[in-house]
Amino acid sequence: MVRKISIALAATKISIALAATLIMAGTAWADPIEGNWKTKNGDTAAISACGGSFCIKLKTGQYAGKSIGSMKASGGGKYVGSITKPSNGKTYSGSGTLAGNSLKMTGCVLAVLCESQIWHKL
Repeated sequence: MVRKISIALAATKISIALAATLIMAGTAWADPIEGNWKTKNGDTAAISACGGSFCIKLKTGQYAGKSIGSMKASGGGKYVGSITKPSNGKTYSGSGTLAGNSLKMTGCVLAVLCESQIWHKL
């Protein structure tokens, strides 16, 4: 009986260790774009995985809680998708370029009229 309890305890410890390892590995595998970013206006935007994309949601400021875009990785620190300007609710073709702790976010109308901002990772 004591031997069965020892085996059960060992199996439980192994399961806990494995679960902790998987959780930590998941964090290590996160895309570098994920996290909190300081926008040009000083607001905080959170970028997180959602399905096969990355969703962008404002966490602070006048438009806190508003979703403002979605992007997919296209390789080499580049992302493509859409960006919504929170002040008018209009959605534009968007892109992002990651360089270290800086993220250049660009929204374009007709691929000609573009506006860019540099965000910094918090």
